Order: sequence, then C-alpha cells, then structure tokens
Amino acid sequence: MTDSAPAAPRGIDPRAPRFAAWITSALLLVATFLGLIGASTQTGAASFGWFAYQPLANAPLSAWVLPTTPLGVRALDPAFLLTVVIALLFLWGVLSPTTSPWSVLFRRVVRPRLAPPAELEDPRPPRFAQGVGLLVVAVGLLLHLLGVPLALPIATAMAFIAAFLNAAFGFCLGCQLYLLLQRAGVVGRGPRAA
Repeated sequence: MTDSAPAAPRGIDPRAPRFAAWITSALLLVATFLGLIGASTQTGAASFGWFAYQPLANAPLSAWVLPTTPLGVRALDPAFLLTVVIALLFLWGVLSPTTSPWSVLFRRVVRPRLAPPAELEDPRPPRFAQGVGLLVVAVGLLLHLLGVPLALPIATAMAFIAAFLNAAFGFCLGCQLYLLLQRAGVVGRGPRAA
C-alpha cells in the first residue's frame, strides 16, 4: 500500500463568507437591540403581563441575581425567537455550508455578477467560525431561558462584533481561532499514515 497525502479541501470564494457575515451581522444587530428592550432586561415587578415589568436599571440588586420573569415571557421574547433563527442558520452553515441560504444566495445571485476570485480559500476555517457563532448564541439562548439578565443581548453583541469584523474588514475571529487550534494540532489534522 502506498501512503497518500490527504486531498486538499476544495476552495471557496472568500467573498462568500463576507457576504454571509453582512447579513448575519444585520440580524445579530437587530437581535441585540431587541434583547436590550425585551424580556432580557425586565424583572418581575408584577406577576402577569408583558408591560407590567420594570426595567432592570431601576431594580434592586436582588433582581440581577434571581429574575422572576416567567419562562413563557422569556421564550416568546422577540430577541429570543430571532436568536433561535440565527442559531439555526449557524447550525445549517456548520452541517451543510453549500446549501445554507446565504451560500445559495451568493452563488446564484451575487457571484455571477462578480469577476472570478483571485484565489480560493480553505472552507474549514469559515465553517469552524460558524460553529463558534453557534456556540456563542446557544449559550446566550440557554442563559436567557435560565433567567440570566442581559445574557442574550451580550451573546448576540459578541457574535455581532465577530460577524461585523469579518464583513467589514475581512478579519474572521473564528477562522483565526481555527488556525491557532490547527497549529496546536487540535483541529484540521489529516488521517495519520499507518
């Protein structure tokens, strides 16, 4: 048997992840704004009703520790629902990047109008970055459901910053993390020769 080097992954147009990052950053910005005005910043001043809650800024310190906003209110919060959609889009980008909505939109509508890319990039770092985004918003969603005040807008703001850096400046934090982990030998290793 002959040992062969693992096949290099097929490259992707580096403009595609930046295109997706623009849309994702817009969605995350809206989710952050909604999180700052929604149930995430409310306390249980009254036992029922959305409008009966007072903002956390006027609440005693104990409200920051154990909020009493009902689970149903937290689960139906528009910021929570939008962040669930964003998390599902991140998950789609991890599981099947070529069929994710932003990838299909870029391939069918945007790329035909552009010149071919000067070079292609490895698809693994952007895919890993999608996983990091998924992890960040999933933690925010879980903490929000557990009643941790401001967890959701903080998580969406963190993801927004990363997505915006990628969209505006081409600096992908998740990709950089992937490269660091690859250098450490944690990810991106090919099969070992026997």
